[in-house]
Amino acid sequence: MNYRNWKTAITAFLTAQMISLLGSSLVQYAIIWHITLTTSSGKMLTISTLCGFLPQILISLIAGVWIDRYNRKKLIMLADAAIAASTLLLAVAFLMGYRYNWALFIVLAIRSAGTGIQTPAVNAIIPQIVPQEKLMKINGINSTLSSLIMFLSPAISGAILTVASLEVTLFIDVITAAIGISITAAIYIRPYERTERREGSSLKEIGMGFSYLNKNHFIRKLLVYQVIILFLISPSAFLTPLMVSRTFGTEVWRLTASEMTYSLGMILGGLLITAWGGFSKKVNTTMAAGALYGVLMIGLGNAPQFLIYLSCNTLIGITAPCYNGPITVTIQEKVEPQMQGRVFSFMQIATSCALPLGMVIFGPLADMISIRILLTLAGAFVVSVSAAVWGLKYFNK
Repeated sequence: MNYRNWKTAITAFLTAQMISLLGSSLVQYAIIWHITLTTSSGKMLTISTLCGFLPQILISLIAGVWIDRYNRKKLIMLADAAIAASTLLLAVAFLMGYRYNWALFIVLAIRSAGTGIQTPAVNAIIPQIVPQEKLMKINGINSTLSSLIMFLSPAISGAILTVASLEVTLFIDVITAAIGISITAAIYIRPYERTERREGSSLKEIGMGFSYLNKNHFIRKLLVYQVIILFLISPSAFLTPLMVSRTFGTEVWRLTASEMTYSLGMILGGLLITAWGGFSKKVNTTMAAGALYGVLMIGLGNAPQFLIYLSCNTLIGITAPCYNGPITVTIQEKVEPQMQGRVFSFMQIATSCALPLGMVIFGPLADMISIRILLTLAGAFVVSVSAAVWGLKYFNK
């Protein structure tokens, strides 16, 4: 494949995605905070969480087929446009006085479905722009930029909401989406050559994806490892705010510091994996980062002081890109282009299901067992699983 002018193309593409992500992140925080402040209802927050998760899971399978069947650049633009259109309609409805929570839930669901298409499409299209030997560096840069936006978004969204209404934030998202779509439209991305015959039924192509996964032992094992690890790390993903309030104090600044140190760690981790590139065998980088994540979970659970907790939390953030980046690059390198949409969708489903499933188990346990103990035990299991996978040469079989 001819990668002439790939640096210009990937710079423009990532710029478009980051502009769009900034608007989306601002709206995501603004909607959740609006629901929280206007209802103070756990039930409403639960509904909003489900609206943010379920559509993404449900659409992922068919999204994978679309990504492998149709023009990926156009799919990314259409998904972004659908999200922006729903946001615009919500802004207009709110301006006209129709300020209903069910409208917020519908928009959250549409945004979730759009993300279910856009995220795997972006991962699948990057190898069409970037030479294979540069994939780790570019994915590291992408991770760093995404983490930086996630680090800044809560502060920016909060600042906007203190001086303006929710509608202003919604309109900002529409504007950023329009800019992102315009930049993406101007980029030439060479289409990949589809070697498999296009099936008439999407169900058949989904079946082909599962068949491919069954035959590709390495990718299947990687998916299983991912599900197990994400299930085990769910206490650190969801329960740490509760642990902070129970152990160190209920001050808001402590919760803010916890979120910001993790995001800061992810920025540093993205820079690290970009500069370092990981081990020559990329899956070893993922396993090492997974084992280190487990050790740091134990550190979180046993931190005697809040400053030590924040240090462990920052280090956990650093391990995240070092764990996720090599997985993305491995799929981009080892999976045929015409199957990448479906494989990335399978990975997205695993991610979207494993963490909530972990919370179904660990959430109720947190009311019966100290969260410190849960973090320590789960971290020990993460270390054990990663060490066993490495020692038994799981990915070499």
